[in-house]
Amino acid sequence: MEPLIALVVGFVGALLAGVAGVDALHGWQEALRVGLALMFVVTGVSHFHPATRGQLVAMVPPRMPRPGLLVSVTGVLELAGAAGLLIPATQRAAALCLTLLMLALFPANISAARRRVAQGDPLGPRSLFQLLYISAAVLTLV
Repeated sequence: MEPLIALVVGFVGALLAGVAGVDALHGWQEALRVGLALMFVVTGVSHFHPATRGQLVAMVPPRMPRPGLLVSVTGVLELAGAAGLLIPATQRAAALCLTLLMLALFPANISAARRRVAQGDPLGPRSLFQLLYISAAVLTLV
């Protein structure tokens, strides 16, 4: 739920800043990029936070090697993508790469839901949230 809250709060906050006259946030796509960036900062940091790292490691499908390393790498990619969304020269590439990352990580979400490990959302809600996040990233590309 925290990623969704970060996405919505970042989006609405950026929209309001745009309405208040912040030129860099003059449209909904710019605001959506800010919301996505905040969401990926929240999720990226969670890959390294002691309270959540173990849950994320548990989500890695058993057939994958070195789950701790995979969680670290994906955390770094999420943080880099968040930064990339805020830099005009890299925002399209960052949105595309984050979309591909979310698609690549979706099987881990399915595996975690089926094994009932970590961040315990059932498969249906987990899939809907993931579809929402992917859609948001794709919308920044149009």
